[in-house]
Amino acid sequence: MASQLTAALAAALAARGASGLTRTRRVLASAQGTHVVVGDRELLSFASNDYLGLANDPAVVAAARDAATNWGVGAGASHLVCGHCAPHEALEQELAAFVAPCANARALTFSSGYLANLALVATLAGRGDTVFADRLNHACLNDGALLSRARLVRYPHHDVVALQGRLAAPAGGRKLIATDAVFSMDGDLAPLPQLLKLAETHNAWLLVDDAHGFGVLGEGRGSLAHFGLASERIVYMGTLGKAAGVAGAFVAAHPTVIETLIQNARPYIYTTAAPAMLACALHASLAIIRDESLRRARLQRLIERFRAGARALPWTLLPSESAIQPLLVGSNAAAGALAEALFARGFWVPAIRPPTVPQGTARLRISLSAAHAQDDVDALLGALRDLAG
Repeated sequence: MASQLTAALAAALAARGASGLTRTRRVLASAQGTHVVVGDRELLSFASNDYLGLANDPAVVAAARDAATNWGVGAGASHLVCGHCAPHEALEQELAAFVAPCANARALTFSSGYLANLALVATLAGRGDTVFADRLNHACLNDGALLSRARLVRYPHHDVVALQGRLAAPAGGRKLIATDAVFSMDGDLAPLPQLLKLAETHNAWLLVDDAHGFGVLGEGRGSLAHFGLASERIVYMGTLGKAAGVAGAFVAAHPTVIETLIQNARPYIYTTAAPAMLACALHASLAIIRDESLRRARLQRLIERFRAGARALPWTLLPSESAIQPLLVGSNAAAGALAEALFARGFWVPAIRPPTVPQGTARLRISLSAAHAQDDVDALLGALRDLAG
């Protein structure tokens, strides 16, 4: 029987490989950065979400090292048992004041953005309620909706007119609009001001997943600050392992929302807390995000430099002003081959294929960092021009 079970899995894996969809892990032999080591090769990496170069920043590393001495390396239990330490509490207060989605906001930290979104959607929506989701949302928002047992209604990407029609349709229960702020595979921004107006008109929550905007947009405060938005109906989720360079995530919202999550959100209640040493590292990271605006300015210049050089390439450069710069290749095989050709030349650029992106839209996802040099960007553009020729 076991052999039949494993044979079925093997057949599915073979079919996946035949479609050009097999994923592989490369093993880093160095710390995260723009120049990394894989095996015995040094590579110029455009694969990481470390947008401000904080993952191996000396001040952040020193904070984690000192905190490990004072707080150890494990939390020991969930936040509600005995794992909630003073650094966690201080970090939550700092994040709530920094992002400020509404007056007197509170914040709650999670071990990952995936857990945070599962907790949010499944707590704010349930049977008889409706979740309205952009079709290109991250998978964890959709998974949260499925876990909640609410009705999931997806609307075309950025289409506020279509969303308005869906919101106006007769439906009982609560309504929750869920959206990425910066879409992780396209790099474009959600129309958050229009979405907030719809939420106000139809008495809905607005859940904003700002995984790729926090630390970069709005002077580091994220997409809400970028658009100048604040409302008690906004529930904001930001991750701490991308621009912030460490690990984890947080939710900032009206105090009643946060207390509801503490009392009811299973992914929070039943998960061991992240180590206090990470909260201390994040305190140092947030100080850099607040005080070193030059990192964001440098990142913006690199984005503009890349886009100017990439327009002449034969692949479609999607309209993105963020650190995520997608080159649309088309077929799975072509995208994979292009990524492998770049790897052979010393560039690590991931090929993104279905189901992460829609069929026929396989692409290179080029992630820029403030830690890149102009020469790094120019070298990548030169390699892409050579491969295009």
